[in-house]
Amino acid sequence: MTLPLGFVVELDRHARVVDGGAALLGGFPTRLLRLTPRARRLFVGRRLPVRDAAGALLADRLLETGMAHPVPDSLPAPADPRYTVVVPVRDRPHPLDRLLRSIGTSHPVIVVDDASHHPAAVAAVAAAHGARLVALAANTGPAGARNAGLRLVTTPYVVFADSDIVLDPDTVPTLLRHFADPRVAAAVPRITGLPAADPTWIARYENARSSLDLGAHPAPVRPGTPVSWAPSACVVARADALGEGFDDSMRVGEDVDLCWRLVAAGHRVRYEPAVRAAHEHRVHMRDWLLRKAVYGTGAHPLAERHPEFVAPAVFAPWSTAFAAALLAGRRWSVPAGAAVLGVVTVRIARKLDGTRHPYRLAVRLTGNGALATLAQTSALLTRHWWPLTAVGCAVSGRVRRATAIAAVADIALEYRPDQATLDPLRYGLARRLDDLAYGAGVWLSALRGRSSVALRPRVARAGTPVPVSGKRAPDAGPVPRH
Repeated sequence: MTLPLGFVVELDRHARVVDGGAALLGGFPTRLLRLTPRARRLFVGRRLPVRDAAGALLADRLLETGMAHPVPDSLPAPADPRYTVVVPVRDRPHPLDRLLRSIGTSHPVIVVDDASHHPAAVAAVAAAHGARLVALAANTGPAGARNAGLRLVTTPYVVFADSDIVLDPDTVPTLLRHFADPRVAAAVPRITGLPAADPTWIARYENARSSLDLGAHPAPVRPGTPVSWAPSACVVARADALGEGFDDSMRVGEDVDLCWRLVAAGHRVRYEPAVRAAHEHRVHMRDWLLRKAVYGTGAHPLAERHPEFVAPAVFAPWSTAFAAALLAGRRWSVPAGAAVLGVVTVRIARKLDGTRHPYRLAVRLTGNGALATLAQTSALLTRHWWPLTAVGCAVSGRVRRATAIAAVADIALEYRPDQATLDPLRYGLARRLDDLAYGAGVWLSALRGRSSVALRPRVARAGTPVPVSGKRAPDAGPVPRH
């Protein structure tokens, strides 16, 4: 399968053009890609339009390594763009009505009532919008409800949309353009908060740091990368690529599981933030905390199915030594950490031998790696391992200092005034509550499953992808109010 003529990719914002175009540095894991003179001529600025087989081959490699992303506005629309919308719902007739109004009547819609307590209200809304209603006798959860609708889909594409979202008119048409890449099995938009007249401080935190919001930049969705999963609140997919669909035995994390199974089967999943779907976030404290804890309970079921991908942190051998040195809190800690970074810089520079400024590039890469190590270590102390951290704080001043530094550093790394619309104090408080609730869910799932797999960091072998950004590991997956 090759990319079609006219397909256009653009270099990732972090990809660097080295030595006047002789090579590219970027991707995940970071690598140096040397370009032949012929390959250099294929580029128009930072874009690569596919004009021949050579361009298709290079563009495909850039996509596979994460060095470049499709430019959706420049991609051809599918030859057969027909799709069916599947909406799982349990009660919630008013949000369902809001969603169906945003979808319109141009495409078939299947509403799957997952054993509502008041099915007549759901049936009335579905009928008012001309949607097909499938009523389940027993509650199966969102995964089972989606699968019930998927079995009735006869169009090439299916759109899964939860009842608590609102679709923009251009969201699905834009996502469909990604299927010009024959390897793409699914594409998802950015999930943002539904506007509210007077949002609470929790709502403002969620609008800035929702578990569903994967950020402002396009990305491939692959385990072990900065965007390692995609939420099922809104998904466009090839119907024939989904097989049996979601694992309906999972009540949490079924969207993560589906993403990882698709990738394991050789497909691609794309995250496209150029288009959005608005989500009705939970904004009341008790409901919000409960949902965060439930998100965490998806950790163990995912660890059972994908133990190689589930870890609260992934370190390279050198970053393990760097973190251990800093956590020791001794006089020698900073010099030892600096020595580790120095050795790593030299090793990276040797791998970049042949470029004009290998040490300058190596210092930048080492700095990014150090920042990622600090972010992940902070997350372990304040989020995934907080019960152990609490015990440590009770008996050790060194642990208390490390935890305080981690909590402050975490907020400093993540807080953006232009995005948060919330003062740092309340943002920091919401951040810690988020961590406490989610971490409690992870530990609960581990205790129930009698397994520590979801709690154990992983030290990657040489050549294995490890995080290179300051972003923390994402949640195991949301539980929609379907």
